[in-house]
Amino acid sequence: MVLSALIEKTVTGLGYELVDFEHAARGLLRVFIDFPPGPDGPITVEDCEKVTHQLLHVLTVENAAYERLEVSSPGLDRPLKKLSDYQRFAGLEATVKLRMPMASASNRKSFEGILHAPEGDKLKLEFEGKDGPAMLEFSLAEVDKARLVPKVDFRSRK
Repeated sequence: MVLSALIEKTVTGLGYELVDFEHAARGLLRVFIDFPPGPDGPITVEDCEKVTHQLLHVLTVENAAYERLEVSSPGLDRPLKKLSDYQRFAGLEATVKLRMPMASASNRKSFEGILHAPEGDKLKLEFEGKDGPAMLEFSLAEVDKARLVPKVDFRSRK
């Protein structure tokens, strides 16, 4: 079985969503998990431990090539990889870097703005252009990297 399918099946089988995974230097396998859309809250150390324990068994049985395994949450600057991510995080601020410059947007490749709900396979980002607010329409295939912009409030809760 292909490594990506193996990881995806194991993670989703435990009730989590596979956000991304990567092979890093020196045999490190990084896996980023989140909860599926819903009121679950942030990923905890216990969630990561549970997935790590299960993945270690599965990867050993399948004789997968890796030396170390690291499981974590995607963080506050969560990557946007799937069409469902753009749907889920519509209304939030994101940075989008396209593979090719957009002629309709002054040949820019990088944008920061507010995600809008996708319409079919068309993704939308409202950004501040030279002449005021503008709407960027693009497809998932045109995206090089996309991440949420972290929002952190350092004021104490009262």
